[in-house]
Amino acid sequence: MRPALIRIIILISFFTCYAISPVSSFAQSRKVMIAGSTSVQPIAEKLAEHFMQKRPDIKIEVQGGGSSAGVQAALSGAADIGMSSRELKESEAALKKFVVAYDAIVLIANKNNAVEDVARQDIKKIFAFEITSWKNIKGSSAAGTITVLTREDGSGTRGAFEELVMGTAEIAARALVQDSTGSIREIVSNDIDALGYISFGSLNDKVKALSVDGVKPLMQNFIAGDAASRYKVIRPFLFLTREPPAGAALEFMNYIRSAEGVDIIKKEGLVPVL
Repeated sequence: MRPALIRIIILISFFTCYAISPVSSFAQSRKVMIAGSTSVQPIAEKLAEHFMQKRPDIKIEVQGGGSSAGVQAALSGAADIGMSSRELKESEAALKKFVVAYDAIVLIANKNNAVEDVARQDIKKIFAFEITSWKNIKGSSAAGTITVLTREDGSGTRGAFEELVMGTAEIAARALVQDSTGSIREIVSNDIDALGYISFGSLNDKVKALSVDGVKPLMQNFIAGDAASRYKVIRPFLFLTREPPAGAALEFMNYIRSAEGVDIIKKEGLVPVL
């Protein structure tokens, strides 16, 4: 092979290694993969949509899968950011947490059921099947057996409900397990005896949100300074990373804390971190 041709090949190799690689690395650094909780997913998608309009050089992809999947995605590095709608377990404490917002878990009943308020102790007894009839719930117009609806194991909504409401009691195996907020909402809207729990941000006019211990699930009650007036069934929506966030992921988190990000969170029925 002629010396001149050899020199050309060497130069091409040099520029392939030292010119193309940095460009490829930069392109990768401008993409953020987020995966996990289906409860956090809608607000993450909404925030990402607005953020990418301002920063078209950054692409954010958001996928569901559940809180446990989000934790594992963050731990393994399969995603840049994991999403969880429950607090971390001791075995997961090494992950870095970023609170996107706070969400209320609300009890929902059929709109034709006259019940308006349920004591937290009664909620616990209902889901443990110690109370099974609506006639034992003050204010209810239904008299049948309560159709108890719960989310599947691994759901962040279920995990938060168990922590905030059930305590050491367990949700009975007889409860009807549903794998999405939408299915619980749909069943409740069609069954006067049904009772379930969903995210406040997922409420619609087909179901009725119940007060808990006399406190209505309203935005002003989520942030009330007086503890007696504060709605207490509240959970964090978390972003999780294996290392301290940096690059495009950090820029997105900073946007969430901006005035625009806070406004979006409020419009979606969530409580911002102020």
